Amino acid sequence: MKNYRLITLLRSGLVLGLFCLAELPSAVAAEYFQTKALPGDGIYSMLRRYKLDGYRCNFDRFYQLNKMQKGSGLRAGKAYLLPIEVFDFDGRTIRSTIGNNDWNTAVQIRDYNLALVELGLLEASYDKSMRLLVPFHIDNCTDQSISIPSPVETDPEEETAQNNVNSSSSNDASSASGGKRVFPIFGPDYAYTPLASTKLRGQVFYVVGGHGGPDPGAIGQRANNRLCEDEYAYDVALRLCRNLIAHGATAYMINRDPNDGIRNDLYLDCDTDEVIWGNIRQSANQKTRLTQRSDVINGLYEKHRLQGVNKQQVIVVHVDSRSRSQRTDLFFYHHPSSEEGLALARQMHRTMRQKYRRYRANGEYHGTVTARDLHMLRECKPTTVYIELANIRNSHDQQRIVLQRNRELLADWMLEGLMGQ
Repeated sequence: MKNYRLITLLRSGLVLGLFCLAELPSAVAAEYFQTKALPGDGIYSMLRRYKLDGYRCNFDRFYQLNKMQKGSGLRAGKAYLLPIEVFDFDGRTIRSTIGNNDWNTAVQIRDYNLALVELGLLEASYDKSMRLLVPFHIDNCTDQSISIPSPVETDPEEETAQNNVNSSSSNDASSASGGKRVFPIFGPDYAYTPLASTKLRGQVFYVVGGHGGPDPGAIGQRANNRLCEDEYAYDVALRLCRNLIAHGATAYMINRDPNDGIRNDLYLDCDTDEVIWGNIRQSANQKTRLTQRSDVINGLYEKHRLQGVNKQQVIVVHVDSRSRSQRTDLFFYHHPSSEEGLALARQMHRTMRQKYRRYRANGEYHGTVTARDLHMLRECKPTTVYIELANIRNSHDQQRIVLQRNRELLADWMLEGLMGQ
């Protein structure tokens, strides 16, 4: 909340004085920002944490700065240079500090620094710390801008990107910095998805955000804002799908919104324009709507089964609704007759328990694995797990879904569970 108030204050006009016109002296060359690799970090996750993963040139620059080969791993606890230049802020304007009089560039740099404060990666804004961060791509990637076409519903996300990837680079992890790998469904800020590894190559996933279309799902209220279950479930599902693709999987977003890619806002606007993969309009009848989804998944499952794919899984993401006073941890459902579903749910549950033990102050985790005879668990042919993220009506649980960083962590931890880490 402290960071949020700081951002609000800055955006209310305090920082505008830093953009006043001034004679611009030559900028002094800056050093590069340094950070330590976290346990389990790869180059992709590290650059994503600092909002650098949307540009191929940032990956190339990272390898150059650290004298590393493409596809190299990181060592936990070791410091690495990021493609972010650090300038001593002159106390006047961003433009005078960097020696560039372009207003739009200054605005981009301001927004980038404020975003890192909001994410907790910087303790204070540049006008307080007197340290200004300038990401490499702002001045060096203008010739590599990615054109984002409209989302399509006729190919899996993996195939859409493979059409744009050079065949020489699509079969190894080094293609993280080569080839387009553009997935429009994730939105313009996240469409570019580098290949971090090939650990999931040959596996197919069907990712389903709960509700959608005419059904917003459960509704919560927070600070006079309406929280629609389908929007938050969809955002986490998109992030999970992107993670799966980054590790070589073929993945289908079954519920699809042509306008809403991955969003970083606290409050996600509610709408009703979601369709089902294949551009199928969602029925107003709940049973018919669920059947539409399971039918699409089963048809794709049979296609891939005949192609020889042995491992196919469905991940259904929901946000629960209970009394306002009840707190819940993320929990899992599987079908009573599915041993594979039980095993997968337990595997993901173990990962969540480990993460909570490490990152929650008291180390407690009360999430459960339970058998339920729900339509998507019963009718989908692939192994299926149904996940409830939080109680949308509880103010503490709401933080798990309204904070962008938490939605990202949920998707990251679900990926680790699916990978058996």
